[in-house]
Amino acid sequence: MIQGEVGGKLYTEPFSKGVLSRSLTRAEMGPNKAYAFASCIESKLKKTSITLITIDELVELIVEDLRDEDPEIADKYIAWRKIKQCNDPLIILIGGASGVGTSSIAFEIANRLGIRNMISTDMIREVMRKIVSKELSPVIHESSFTAYKGMRVPPPPEFDDVLAGFRDHVDTVSVGIDAVIERSLKEGISIVIEGVHIVPGFIKKELIEKDNVIMFVLTLSDKEVHKGRFYSRCRQMWARRPLQRYLDNFFAIRKTHKYFESQARKFDVKSIENIDVVTTIDYIIKNITETYGGITNVEKSESEGFDDD
Repeated sequence: MIQGEVGGKLYTEPFSKGVLSRSLTRAEMGPNKAYAFASCIESKLKKTSITLITIDELVELIVEDLRDEDPEIADKYIAWRKIKQCNDPLIILIGGASGVGTSSIAFEIANRLGIRNMISTDMIREVMRKIVSKELSPVIHESSFTAYKGMRVPPPPEFDDVLAGFRDHVDTVSVGIDAVIERSLKEGISIVIEGVHIVPGFIKKELIEKDNVIMFVLTLSDKEVHKGRFYSRCRQMWARRPLQRYLDNFFAIRKTHKYFESQARKFDVKSIENIDVVTTIDYIIKNITETYGGITNVEKSESEGFDDD
C-alpha cells in the first residue's frame, strides 16, 4: 500500500503497475519497457516485505532504479513529477506562423504532461466566425496570412498590408483566447492552446504575467525547410488543407513568421527553432519545470500507486 496525505488527512492506496508505467511513458520510456520496469518495482517491494510505503519513499526508490536503467529518463521523470505536483492549473501557449509545427508540438506536450485539454486558435476563430458575421468583421473570415484582403480601410502606404491584416486578425481572435485562459484559470483546468494567433503582445498583460501562464514561439529560419512542412502536412490522409493555397501565399506566411520573431524578442518570449521535435519538447518541458514546477502543491499529492488524472 502507498501512504499519502491530502489536506492533513492520511490515506492509503494500492500500488498500481499501470499507473506507474503510464507515468514513465510520459517521461518518454517505451510502453513495454515502462510496464516491465513497473513490474520490477512491484517485485522489489514484495521481496523486501514492504506493505506500506510513503509516496516520497516510493519515488525515491523509482528514481534510484531509473538512474541505473536510464539517467535521461530519470531526469525527465523528475521534471514531470515537479510539474504534476503544482497546485495551480498550467496554461501553455504555443504560437508560430502557419506550418512551423505548433499543433504537433502542442499534442506531444499535452500527452507528455498528461494534460487532457488542448485547443487550437483556429477552433476559437471558427466559433467567433459563427458569432460575428462576415459583413461585420470580414478580416476574421479570412486566413491569418490573407486577412489584409478583408480590411475595409487599407493601411497607410508606409505600413505592410500583410502584417496590418495579420495584426487586425490576431487582435480579434485574441479576445476569444483571453476568454479561454480566464475560464481555465477560474475552473482550475490545465490546457495547451496553440496556433497562429498566439502572438506575443496580444494576450492580456495581467494574464501573461501569471507564473502558470507560459508562452513559447516556434520558428523555422530556413524558408525551404518551412515550405517542406506544408508538403509533408498536406500529404497526410487526415489533412484536408490545399497545398497550393499555402504555396501561393508562402511569401505572406514568411512575413508573419518574421513578425513572430520580432514580437518574441520585444516581449522576451522564449523562441524555439523547431527543427527536431524531441529537442523542442525537451526544451519546453525543461523551461516549464524551471518556471512553474518549483511550486510544491501542499493540498494535492500525486501517487504512483493510483491514477489522479
